[in-house]
Amino acid sequence: MTSPLTIVLVEPAGPLNVGSVARVMKNFGLSRLVLVNPQCDRLGRQALQMAIHARDLLEGAIEVADLPQALVGCDRVGATFGRDWDSPVPVQAPAAALPWLRAGRSPALIFGREDRGLTNDELKYAQRLIRIPTSDAYPSMNLAQAVAVCAYEWAREPVAAEVPAASAIAPEPIDLAPFEQVEYFHRDLEALLLRSGFLYPHTAASRMEKLRRVLQRSNPSPNDLALLWGAIKQLKWAIDHLPRPDSDY
Repeated sequence: MTSPLTIVLVEPAGPLNVGSVARVMKNFGLSRLVLVNPQCDRLGRQALQMAIHARDLLEGAIEVADLPQALVGCDRVGATFGRDWDSPVPVQAPAAALPWLRAGRSPALIFGREDRGLTNDELKYAQRLIRIPTSDAYPSMNLAQAVAVCAYEWAREPVAAEVPAASAIAPEPIDLAPFEQVEYFHRDLEALLLRSGFLYPHTAASRMEKLRRVLQRSNPSPNDLALLWGAIKQLKWAIDHLPRPDSDY
């Protein structure tokens, strides 16, 4: 059975777009909508006018202050982007990325602002980046249209030719660590590495970004992350309690 997909809109500014997104979601059987710091009224006249029969989605939408709040409980996170960027994360078309999201227990798909998309800092939370192939002559897509493309790929059944043979690729674990566990782990890891001198404050952000990608590529389960977390806690204890070797040696 397909897991429910959460659609996350970051700072949407147009009520017509928000209403259109709700209608598209209803078309493809999606019902989880989260708005991050919305810049418009999701229940205003224009939004309701475009939603048509999806008013219930707008009424049930959740509003949060920032993106990490929107991703609490999610185990697989994808994000769409349309600008040129030398990404350290796998960039895929919707047809390739959405099956990966479908394998999760609580997946989420992030869409950025209408005028400038997502920031690099926001994109770091995604394990997959999705870029919709468009014409170079006019690459920018309307927000609701981008949601429609991805929602279609989410809903459609893959044909036999698209399903890899069992011997061709090993299945990824379904039970991935939830977003908030990963973020707490990175917080504690950064604190430890700063204390140890491996990180310096002025370069910590860029180096932690690289370490984040290493962890994302491993697709850690909750137990995997708990093991690594236990090692961090033990190292912190050792720094505080074990005698240090003589500095002459």
